[in-house]
Amino acid sequence: MKQTLSILGSTGSIGTQTLDVVRGLGLSVCALAAHSNVSLLEQQIREFRPRLASVFDPKAAQRLRLAVRDLDVKVVEGMEGLCEAASLDEADLVCNSVVGMVGLEPTLAAVEAGKDIALANKETLVAGGALVTERVAAKGVKLLPVDSEHSAIFQCLQGSPGQEAVARLILTASGGPFFGKRREELENVTPEQALRHPNWSMGAKITIDSATMMNKGLEVIEASWLFSMPPSRIDVVIHRESVVHSLIEYTDYSVLAQLGVPVGRLRFRMLTKKDTVDENSEQFLYVCQADRGFAEAEPILLSKGSWAPLAQYDKADEQGVIPCIIPPYMEEILPLGSQFEYEVCLNLGTADLGVDEQGVPVGTSIADWHKRTFEVV
Repeated sequence: MKQTLSILGSTGSIGTQTLDVVRGLGLSVCALAAHSNVSLLEQQIREFRPRLASVFDPKAAQRLRLAVRDLDVKVVEGMEGLCEAASLDEADLVCNSVVGMVGLEPTLAAVEAGKDIALANKETLVAGGALVTERVAAKGVKLLPVDSEHSAIFQCLQGSPGQEAVARLILTASGGPFFGKRREELENVTPEQALRHPNWSMGAKITIDSATMMNKGLEVIEASWLFSMPPSRIDVVIHRESVVHSLIEYTDYSVLAQLGVPVGRLRFRMLTKKDTVDENSEQFLYVCQADRGFAEAEPILLSKGSWAPLAQYDKADEQGVIPCIIPPYMEEILPLGSQFEYEVCLNLGTADLGVDEQGVPVGTSIADWHKRTFEVV
């Protein structure tokens, strides 16, 4: 069954990235809500065909009614309209990415309507954490974090043995555009400079909040409510590359981290109910390039004549009995020295051990293959 979404803040940064995911996965949209960007909202309505559109600004709502009068869509306005969009019967998931305190009331409306919520509005929990979490628990709905740091912690906690095993949560921060500058150097900075975030493409408010680092203070409060963790057990560390999004430390001092490309749509995709492979399949290559602690292994392994290529197959059923011969091979050649091992690996890597027309190995037994491979040696 196709998942149906209501997207609040659809014309903003998170909203447009959410619609990228909707477009890519073929999901359904029942409601879109924006503050006043009628031009972009009209485009979205014509593409995704929701049955309801909400515009917070009444004058902008009137302009939208005229612009989409040829479509079967109901246009509502103000806080009442925003709450209606958050509580439509057919919505399976409400994505709340509106900016500021205005996000609290529609969050509560969605909870009361029994909707799971993908939350990208910090103020909801900063200002109303106790109220929201109490109602979420009472209604039995899910409150799913979309912000990169909280989404990372949410993912790291999957499979956790329990909260008592977690020593602390660790949020990462890029440090923003003014990292490392002294107080006197900040006296004459401009808004334009503050809006130049080194890694993320975001809306103006959150970008400014990131430049002042106030955003991270809000995130600590938000994390405390989301994960029932006291602020004393939540730390912040600077990580300039924005590759590690957050970490959790267990009481045994082991640490789990979530890494990925700094792109918002990946976090929302994780919250959907579809198993997919998307255009970001090369994201770990990005991690390798961004963080000098990683490097692609394949070129190095091949240049050194490693055994590793022998164990790499696109499909499990292509392996045949080859995995059975690798351990005895290694046992036989180990006493002969590492240089001999490299020469054997290089020969095996290019040797044709033989398959029949159906792609089945010619050897009919492990003994046959063992004998055949030692002929290569």
